[in-house]
Amino acid sequence: MKFSLFVHMERSDPAKPHAELIDELKELVLMAEAAGFETAWIGEHHGMEFTISPNPFINIAYLGAMTKRIRLGTGTVIAPFWHPVKLAGEAAMTDVITRGRLDIGIARGAYSYEYQRLFPGLDAWGAGQRMREIIPAIKGLWEGDFEMSGEFWSFPSTTSSPKPVQKPHPPIWVAARDPNSHDFAVSNGCNVQVTPLASGDDEVTNLMERFNAACAAHPAMARPDIMLLMHTFVAEDAADAEQLTKDLSLFYCQFGAWFQNKKPVRHGILEALTDDEIAAMPQYAPDKIRQNLVIGEAEEVISRLKAYEALGYDQYSIWIDSGLPHERKKKSLQLFVDKVMPAFGHGRPQ
Repeated sequence: MKFSLFVHMERSDPAKPHAELIDELKELVLMAEAAGFETAWIGEHHGMEFTISPNPFINIAYLGAMTKRIRLGTGTVIAPFWHPVKLAGEAAMTDVITRGRLDIGIARGAYSYEYQRLFPGLDAWGAGQRMREIIPAIKGLWEGDFEMSGEFWSFPSTTSSPKPVQKPHPPIWVAARDPNSHDFAVSNGCNVQVTPLASGDDEVTNLMERFNAACAAHPAMARPDIMLLMHTFVAEDAADAEQLTKDLSLFYCQFGAWFQNKKPVRHGILEALTDDEIAAMPQYAPDKIRQNLVIGEAEEVISRLKAYEALGYDQYSIWIDSGLPHERKKKSLQLFVDKVMPAFGHGRPQ
């Protein structure tokens, strides 16, 4: 099982400069590369300091100049916010800049907050249908002289300029949850990204079962890779694990509030949650977070990850966004490198 890092700029303090955040992002990605991680993933979000990444291709192009080996992926671009010609061209240019190290993850999006601002009236179903239309379109544009007459986009014969370095194209990953999205990904030759969020190991198993069912339904297709994304933090001791659990509990309550899209947002920062609002999200209470996320000392983390490897996951991505200070993220990542990765036969690259 390969390891990757899912990482974004984030802040809750408007006094912290964005330039400092990009330096911190670079440092974490350089740590991951030095440790032998397969990929660093950066997604797309708009109008929120909770996750700062209006165009992941910009971040990836910047990081491509700072790194040599690690692959760099969009985790994920939001399909309905893109035109196929623009997405194909920007992705291909990024593949050229990174010398063929781009992976492109694509999703329908999740936040109604973003839908309201970038595509008023869009719902999850419509976003998902656009994702299903845009993936064959960008493949056609990379191949060249592609004409489209679809439900959502139509344009005359067009070729992506530039074309990507990787042939036939960069690996495409689909963010999947329900059986239909797994089936779409496998039937279209795409890899799969899944996350249980904070739903725990039963959902991890369910997601793999959906993926295996999709593979079984398409025996003529080569089995794609599947990546599992989870918040993962290595603690020094029990007290450290307890504090991490409390911090991640608050992070998930904030995540839930962003998803509900009911709280005021000022200058991209969500209004602070009240104690009553936190109590109204028992699924993110510390005891649930301790059980459902991967938080603990190295031996506990190794045990959890070995179970995921046995299920058949090809890549495990550490979701490090958490609202934690940068130095605390670094500490956990270093503990993961030093104490967890050797159990999976990963040494530092030569």
